[in-house]
Amino acid sequence: MGDAAEQAPAAAAAASLPPADTTKSELDAVLAHHEKILNGQKNEVETIVNGQKKEIENILATHEAVRARHRKEIRDLQSRVTQKKKNATKKTRKKVNDECLEMERQLTEKQKAEMASLDLQCEGGAEPEPVSESEEEQPPPSPEKGKTHDVDAVTAKLQETTLDSIPPQQQTAGAPGKKRNRQKERLARRQAEIEAASAKAQEEASKMTDHRAVERVYVDGVMKREGLVEHEILADGHCLFSAIADQLHHRGVTEETLDYKEIRKQAADYMEKNPEDFEPFLEPDQKPWETYLRNIRHTTTWGGQMEMQALVKVYGVAIRVVQTPKDEIIGELGEGVKVLWVVFYKSSMGMHYNSLRTRDS
Repeated sequence: MGDAAEQAPAAAAAASLPPADTTKSELDAVLAHHEKILNGQKNEVETIVNGQKKEIENILATHEAVRARHRKEIRDLQSRVTQKKKNATKKTRKKVNDECLEMERQLTEKQKAEMASLDLQCEGGAEPEPVSESEEEQPPPSPEKGKTHDVDAVTAKLQETTLDSIPPQQQTAGAPGKKRNRQKERLARRQAEIEAASAKAQEEASKMTDHRAVERVYVDGVMKREGLVEHEILADGHCLFSAIADQLHHRGVTEETLDYKEIRKQAADYMEKNPEDFEPFLEPDQKPWETYLRNIRHTTTWGGQMEMQALVKVYGVAIRVVQTPKDEIIGELGEGVKVLWVVFYKSSMGMHYNSLRTRDS
């Protein structure tokens, strides 16, 4: 009884092997036949993948070129907007701000239309991608008469152990029926992604903050908390220097209100004497150093943080710039150090400084 149980697995294993009388040449012929089929399918898949990769690279390159142009258009528009706001007067400031917003809106709509048109062109120009049928299996060389059943058994065994490793979509590539248009499917997925991104952008735009209103509320809150009132400064390109001059007199640093030209000169002279503290921070379009100093002294070139850094050293004060989202303090606070208060508008008044006086003055 025990001997029979031990012999059963051995008998089953022997039955699963090819027949003992199958010749080596017959096995080699079957193996070569299936290897040829597998190599053909492999080459076919590589050709399809390489073609799809090239198409995707071309589409991405086109999109990237358009996006690069869009970025340049945005930079150019920002420069134009800055220049228009710089040249605006108090009377024309609202009109200029509205014009700038309209220019930004038109550019945004134009760029969105271009991207949508490009995506439609890609989808419309897509031709169905042919999917060639896999090579039909050729019958293996005919074995000697009387051994056909042995070769058939070996063939079935190889099909079970080798062809199962091929992905299902490759195994059925030659099956009859409707062919898949992979390029169309890919473009459809791409279009769905674009539509989803567009919907998300529209949703975010609908929730965007009114920066002008936020800025106004913030400044009003600071003035109420600190007991300050706003003193209007002319928007003539000298607003920072005029605001500093007003604060120097209002805070008792100078006996009278200095002319903005004197404040410009003081800032330029200090920076000229201490170039190591200022020249490294020039933007590329502000160079050379000598030209920058001349512009600060004699033109309407806007002042900024460097000029305020120089003025706090000249007059021994600190400057508090009220602005959203957070105030900035230039200079060092300490006992006996007087603080000049100015407000810097980036949205509601378009890059402009005003002076903040104490309410009881």
